[in-house]
Amino acid sequence: MINAAIIGLGRWGQNLVNSVQGKSRSIRFVAGAVRTPSRVQGYADSRGIRLYDDYRKLLADPQVDAVVLATPHSLHAELIMAAARAGKHVFTEKPFTLTTASAKEAVRTCARRGVTLAVGYNWRFQPALQEIRRMLDDGRLGKLLHVEGNFCGPSVYWYPKDHWRQKTDEGPGGGMTGRGVHVVDAMLYLAGQVDTVYAQSFRRALNYGIDDTTSMLFRFKEGASGYLGTFIATAETWRMQVFGSKGWVEVGDVEHLGTWQMKVCLLNPDDLRERRRPEIVTFPDTSTERAELEHFAQAVERRQPLAITGGDEIHGVTVLESILESVRTGSPVKVGRNSKPSRKAATRPAKRGIAPGKKKAAKKK
Repeated sequence: MINAAIIGLGRWGQNLVNSVQGKSRSIRFVAGAVRTPSRVQGYADSRGIRLYDDYRKLLADPQVDAVVLATPHSLHAELIMAAARAGKHVFTEKPFTLTTASAKEAVRTCARRGVTLAVGYNWRFQPALQEIRRMLDDGRLGKLLHVEGNFCGPSVYWYPKDHWRQKTDEGPGGGMTGRGVHVVDAMLYLAGQVDTVYAQSFRRALNYGIDDTTSMLFRFKEGASGYLGTFIATAETWRMQVFGSKGWVEVGDVEHLGTWQMKVCLLNPDDLRERRRPEIVTFPDTSTERAELEHFAQAVERRQPLAITGGDEIHGVTVLESILESVRTGSPVKVGRNSKPSRKAATRPAKRGIAPGKKKAAKKK
């Protein structure tokens, strides 16, 4: 059992705690750090969490094995390295960091200190996404041609003008840090790393805050193309569709935190003119937040690195930087043109069998 502490106990921080507290045999939360403990004291008491008013006091706690970060994006790199220097393993919410340089430094610091670092891209623990990966691996979808997605909603309206989520240095590229990076990471999981990006981003709904209309085109190193849009001044929706040379698969709905179902439509090799109706495939219920935290805890027990040099965690940050550069210049950008990232993919739980649902058969309805 890993004893974890959480820095940041807002809505999402509490969601992470609730996903495992009293439910997991791998990880539990024993402490937390917030600027104003009185605001969440009742919640912390109900979960058996002792509170600190300074994260440095938390890092000095010898009973804490690992730290989970649910803080503003710009603090991630600093807090990751502080935790590593204190000998604590680290799980950080997405986005990992906001610059490639800080992401690389964070990974190096954790490696030098011998601690495990993980980034919270919980979509990788969706059974549907893992099944799409298997369908590409075993040839059922054929050769990957294109992947497209969107992740949209009214989130630009949720926060007042002075809220940190309305600051462009915390939310560069509009909805990318809050929403779009999830789709980018899912694309990296399915299509491999990105070669070029061509993006646009602007503000249309409000006269203050971050951009609300952001879209881009991708070309992946392995040849497939992609599209992503994130519009954060509209009704809630998300979708991702994967096109292969033998058919397509689609996931998407209004809610993204529950267990996804998917549509599958394959060509009939005996009648290529047949217009088949898609099949609906469902999966056993899975808490992706619990799955990602238990995955992290298991890696800590094994002293296994997760975020590594050349992996998708750093590459995803470089993709975000390239999107912002393309927005600024109005031109396509070669991703990581000043560096040579490894082609080695980040940990894929579907292949290692450590995420719930991998060995459970999908059922059709």
